[in-house]
Amino acid sequence: MLIKDVAWRLMSAYDLPAVQAIADTVHVDFHEDGEVLAERQRLYHNGCYLLEIGEKPVGYMLSHPWTYASLPPLNTLLGALPSRPDTYYIHDLCLLPVARRIGSAGKIIDALTKHAGAEGYETMTLVAVNGSVRYWEKHGFVVTEEHNLYAKLLSYEEGARYMVRTLG
Repeated sequence: MLIKDVAWRLMSAYDLPAVQAIADTVHVDFHEDGEVLAERQRLYHNGCYLLEIGEKPVGYMLSHPWTYASLPPLNTLLGALPSRPDTYYIHDLCLLPVARRIGSAGKIIDALTKHAGAEGYETMTLVAVNGSVRYWEKHGFVVTEEHNLYAKLLSYEEGARYMVRTLG
């Protein structure tokens, strides 16, 4: 089946109801309030994207500068980004089933990798959940043991893993 008109675009505040609906559908076990999603978009607009198929929202990406070996708590307002970030953090890549296995996730990951490198970050980091470690490994991320993150990772799920990709 050929899917046409697939495109990522910068997310706007007007997209937040669609983003919340996608999150509520896909992330049943990782709920985040609308205020949290809105704050991520407001704090770092250049790292928030909406995926559309034929102008219908089917996925999103939330990402922002952060501090290596620390995690923003799930479903918690940040208040501000770190004053001296040293890694580029992928907070959430969320796709409805119709948007999976068509290459769209790889395209936004590649674009963010270039963006992070151009901004001078040496690493990208994320928390892999829902058994997604192998997926992220295909995109150059590796599981990294940071003992100070153990309790925070458990707050996501028992299988959550902190992953790092070295840039450059």
